[in-house]
Parts: sequence; structure tokens; C-alpha cells
Amino acid sequence: MLGFFTNGEIGEQSDEELLRRARNEPWLFAVLLDRYQEPFLRKVRGILYREEDAEEVVQDTFTKIYLNAGRFTPQEGASFSSWAYRVLLNTAFTRYQKLVKEGQRFTRVDPEFEKFMGDNGLHTGLELDRDLVERILHKMPGHLSAVLRLHYLERWSQQDIAELNKEDVGAVKARVHRAKAIFRKLMSTQSDV
Repeated sequence: MLGFFTNGEIGEQSDEELLRRARNEPWLFAVLLDRYQEPFLRKVRGILYREEDAEEVVQDTFTKIYLNAGRFTPQEGASFSSWAYRVLLNTAFTRYQKLVKEGQRFTRVDPEFEKFMGDNGLHTGLELDRDLVERILHKMPGHLSAVLRLHYLERWSQQDIAELNKEDVGAVKARVHRAKAIFRKLMSTQSDV
């Protein structure tokens, strides 16, 4: 895309420096776009599946990053990339919720999620009854349903969830384990759901 930036002085500058300078020299933002566009697309494709949706989310993310560049403050242990990925994941999650509200009743899910759903005739292959899953998640405590939604339905890694919530991966793993147990219990009483 803009590979001619990578060989010169500008291409050697840190992301943080480029973002800072891009506020006064907007053309420098193209270097960040060049660095992050493909990795962002790969990440979002695993969440949304449709190429058009992934491209829109990435475009929206870059717009948000540019418009909010003044809000980013470098901190020890927090790089531009972690901030940018948090913006990306939040934007992807918002887009995903919009798609669900627009009537998407079935969804493709992580095979591990399908395993713990059990063999009960509610799903075929990788498609689950979205309404049933949503009803069960709605009955769960918010912090537990949120971690299941992010990890299994949106395919966020436990590391990404930990970074988003600024907590240890171990805490996320424990929450996923508790959430799965509660989900299984509610699923077993599906006639009441």
C-alpha cells in the first residue's frame, strides 16, 4: 500500500511518534494505516466472517484512532498497538451487536463452544439457534455472559479479553470456566428457557 514509507526515516519512527506527529501532519497517519491494516483485517475476519463487515470495522477503527489521537497518552507497559487493538475490538463488538439486532438468528461459533453445548438437536453443524443462546446468556450474570460472548461467539482470545478489561489472563480463564458451567446448567433446563 504505502510501502515507500518503510525504508526511510519516517518508516523507522515508532507508532506513538507517528500518531503524535499525524495530528499536525495528517499524511503521516498513512504510515500507521500501512502498518496495521492487514493485521487488523485478519483479526476482525475471525469475528465477523463477512469481508465487507471486516473492512468497514477496520475503516471505522482507523477513523476513531485518528479522531481520538489526542486522547492517547503513552504509558509504561501500554503501547499504541494495545490501545489500537482495543479500539478495533470494541468497534468489532459494536458491529457484531448491530448485526444481531438486525435479525441474524443463527451464527457460526467456535467448535469448542459447540462441544460444551451438547448433543441436543438445537444446532446443526456450526449453526446454533441464536435466540436460544441469547436467552441463556441473558439469564446469566453479566460478567459471565460477556466473557462467553466475547470468547466463543466473537472468537476473542482470552489474552484479548484480559487486555480489554485490564486484568490477568488467569482471571479470564477462571471466569470462562465458571461461565461454561453455568451455561451448561441453564442449557440442561432448556425447556424453561
